[in-house]
Amino acid sequence: MKHPILNNRTRLIIWWMAWLLITAGQILLYCFAYGSFTKTAIPDGIVSLAIYAGIGLSLWYPFKFFNASGNKNMQVTGNFILSGVMSVTLWILVNKLLVSAILPEGNDYQDYWNSSFPYRIGTGVFIFGIIILVYYLFESLQTLSDKKAREAKLESLVKETELKLLRSQINPHFLFNSLNSVSSLTITDPEKARDMVIKLSDFMRYALSKKDEQPVSLRSELENLRLYLEIEKVRFGDRLSTEENIDAECLDVKMPVMILQPLYENAIKHGVYESTERVNIRTSVKCRNGFLEIVISNNYDQTVTTPSKGTGTGLMNVSKRLDIFYSKRASMKTTKENGIYTVSLFIPTEL
Repeated sequence: MKHPILNNRTRLIIWWMAWLLITAGQILLYCFAYGSFTKTAIPDGIVSLAIYAGIGLSLWYPFKFFNASGNKNMQVTGNFILSGVMSVTLWILVNKLLVSAILPEGNDYQDYWNSSFPYRIGTGVFIFGIIILVYYLFESLQTLSDKKAREAKLESLVKETELKLLRSQINPHFLFNSLNSVSSLTITDPEKARDMVIKLSDFMRYALSKKDEQPVSLRSELENLRLYLEIEKVRFGDRLSTEENIDAECLDVKMPVMILQPLYENAIKHGVYESTERVNIRTSVKCRNGFLEIVISNNYDQTVTTPSKGTGTGLMNVSKRLDIFYSKRASMKTTKENGIYTVSLFIPTEL
C-alpha cells in the first residue's frame, strides 16, 4: 500500500491544515505554562510544526513494517513504544537546537522552554498516538476497500459463469432441433436441406463468435434472429410468416447476446408445430421511459386438445439471464389470450 497521505493531494492539504490547528493550540498551551505571550512562541511553533509533521509522515513506513504479518501483538506494542520515545525525543531536541540557533541573543526562549517542557512531552506523546490511530484508520479503510473489490470481482465471475452456463443450455437445444429438421428435409426436399444447412452455419457462426456475455446491439440480435426465422421458413414454408414493427431509435440499445432467440424458438415450437394453419410471429420494439419494450407474439391453434408441454427451459433461462445481467431491473411477462401468446420484455436502455 502506498503512503495514504503523500499519494493523495486532498489528504496532504488536510494534513497540513490539521498541523496548523495543532500548532495554534500548542502555542496557547505553552504560553499559558509560561504565564504570558512571548515573541519566541511564534518561531518555536513554526519549527515545531515543520519537524513533527515531517516525522509524522515518515512514521508510516515503520508502522507498516511493525504491522507486517507474523509479528505478535506484544512485539508490535513494544516497537510502537520504542518508536514513540524516539520520535518525541528527536522532535524535542531538534526543535530546541533549531529555534535556539535562529533566535537573536538576549531572548527569553530558555525560560519559555523550561516552563513548557513538561507540556511538550505530554503533547508529543498525545500527537504520536493520534498519528498511529490515523494510520490504523487508513489501513482499515484500505483493507475494507480491497475486500469489497475482491468480493465484487468474485461476484462478477460467479455471474459470468452462471450466464455462460445458462447460454450453453440454449445453444445445443436449438442445434438439436435444427439438425432434426435437416435430417427430415434430406429425404423430403434435399434442396431445402442444403439451403437450411447454409443458413444454419451462418447462424452458428454468429453464436460461436459471441463467446462471452459482452452486450450486443438490438440491431445485431435482430439480424441474427431473421436468419434463424429464415432457417425455420425453409422447413415450414408458407405456414410461418413474420412481421416487425421496430423503432429505429432502439436499434443501438445493448442487450445480452442471444437473449431473444429462445423466445422465437418457443413461438415456433408451440405455434407452428401444433397448428395446421398459418402462424404469424409479430415483433414490436419501442423505447419509452428509459426501457426497451420488446413484445413477441404469435397465434396458436386453440382447437388442440392436448398441446405439448415443454420443459420451460427457454423462458426460464431468459428470465434468469435478465435477472443476473440487469440485477433484477429487467422483467419478462407472458400472456395467453384469444388465441394469441405474447411475451413482453422490459429491458433498461442503460446498462
